[in-house]
Amino acid sequence: MYQKLKKYVEISPGEFRGMVVFIVILSLIALAPYVYEKLMARPSYIVIETISPKLSELDKHKKTANNFNYDRAHEPQQVAELFRFNPNQLPVESWMKLGLSEKQAQSIKNYESKGGRFRSIKDVKKMYAISDEMFARLMPYIDLPEQNSSAKKFDTYKNSSIHKTKAAEVLAINSADSSALTELRGVGPAFASRIIKYRKRLGGFVALAQLKEIYGVDSAKYAQLAPQLRVDAENIERISLNRCTFENVKNFPYLKYKQSTAIIAYRNQHGRYSSVADLNKIAILDAETIRKIAPYFHTDD
Repeated sequence: MYQKLKKYVEISPGEFRGMVVFIVILSLIALAPYVYEKLMARPSYIVIETISPKLSELDKHKKTANNFNYDRAHEPQQVAELFRFNPNQLPVESWMKLGLSEKQAQSIKNYESKGGRFRSIKDVKKMYAISDEMFARLMPYIDLPEQNSSAKKFDTYKNSSIHKTKAAEVLAINSADSSALTELRGVGPAFASRIIKYRKRLGGFVALAQLKEIYGVDSAKYAQLAPQLRVDAENIERISLNRCTFENVKNFPYLKYKQSTAIIAYRNQHGRYSSVADLNKIAILDAETIRKIAPYFHTDD
């Protein structure tokens, strides 16, 4: 029995030496990382004198940022009161009621003092003191007799003109029907239908930029459509805050369900709205939402 077992487990001197070499190699491989760390790696030292100026500079920037944020957080917010107005010779106080700062209003008055005059709504948009967002909010309330007279002359000319093609006309977006929209470059029947459906939900477009809110309108599409369209603000359907029901506002694109409910509830609790600016008193309506919906509401019965 012993002889048989010895026959299977017995190793030669050469095999033994090979096993020893193999074990030594494995041991060296296992110990190599530790040896390298001890012999080659050098600890890094941080010198306080070196980083101290950087830390001081970082603290200075933090304090500056905190002070800036504090000033912005405590800056008094001016509540805009929207009303119909003629921008020519409008007092500074009236401009400020519309939401402009005193500096912005004074810039407009300086323009007028140098002989400037607003003959069209586009002239108002050109003012550097009025941002694109503010212009979109004010545009439905701008009342320019000269503009209205020019618009009537333009309509008369357009109706009598037979040499202009439909493709060359700038289309009034709030009064155009589906067939007129399909005459525009890049607009087919399906897309024209989407424009009209969204226009109906809004009550009309106050700015061409609202086209970007329609499914399928990216920056390239908007760049193609914008030169072919104009906003006819006189055709915007506005909602009376003092007479509307929940059904009138529940599907408005910029309002959520609870916000629509809050508008009705506030009137039931506090009585009639005196101006659109009263919407700022409803906690659930943030400033951005009020900016978007203000052109679509009024308090005149």
